[in-house]
Amino acid sequence: MLYFLLRNQIVRLFFALVLTAFPPLVSAHPEDELCLPGESFLDPALCEELMALDRPGDNRSRVVTPMRDDSGELLGVSQTLTIFIGEGVDHILPGGLDHILFVLALFLGSTTSRSLVIQISVFTLAHTITLGLAATGVISPPSDIVEPLIALSIALVAIENLFFKKPPRWRPIVIFLFGLLHGLGFAGFFGELGLPEGQFWSALIGFNIGVEIGQLSVIILAIAVLSVWRWRNNIEYTDVVYRRFMILPGSLLIGATGSWWAMERVFLN
Repeated sequence: MLYFLLRNQIVRLFFALVLTAFPPLVSAHPEDELCLPGESFLDPALCEELMALDRPGDNRSRVVTPMRDDSGELLGVSQTLTIFIGEGVDHILPGGLDHILFVLALFLGSTTSRSLVIQISVFTLAHTITLGLAATGVISPPSDIVEPLIALSIALVAIENLFFKKPPRWRPIVIFLFGLLHGLGFAGFFGELGLPEGQFWSALIGFNIGVEIGQLSVIILAIAVLSVWRWRNNIEYTDVVYRRFMILPGSLLIGATGSWWAMERVFLN
């Protein structure tokens, strides 16, 4: 059973890479020639289903909000910015559980405010780069590869917290690389939104701002929960206590979740 799961996943990844490297193959649609009006060589119902795969919209893209105001005018820069800030926040809270867990793993692995700021800044820089590149069409990696790697990045950062009492010197480099992956995950959601005509950059900037607001909200909430926990249990804060009761169990739970997601996205999807 495991052999067949591995074989099928390898085949899927191979064809995903081929289609990414040779995009003309993706745009080759034989139904365009076989389903001509009055000259169809295929069943009409089958032709309709084949051509539906080519039509944008339907089930694969959605317009979250109208791109024109009540008077029919195109939305302005400030309106677009506001709308997509909200979309960015919504993607993190509550929809982006994988990104939430990654940020929490960074929080648990930060022993000082300085290390937390550095890690979050590096992560932000990295995912901003790939979000921009993917949104503009410069890169287009398949989600079958990106999503399992995102889950694996969550697990690895959390597991690293279990073995190192302080963030190792290579941690910012690792976070930057993982941040590039998460940016591709953000781009997948961003690409599904109905983008306003002539307002691509304001939409992209607004979405990215919303993502950052969502991430900062997660950190602030984590700090608040930690403060309440210390106050209610009247616990004297020390590095040993924090590591025993917060870092170790929290990282173990996040690591297990990320590992399960990685296996699920590879073998069960």
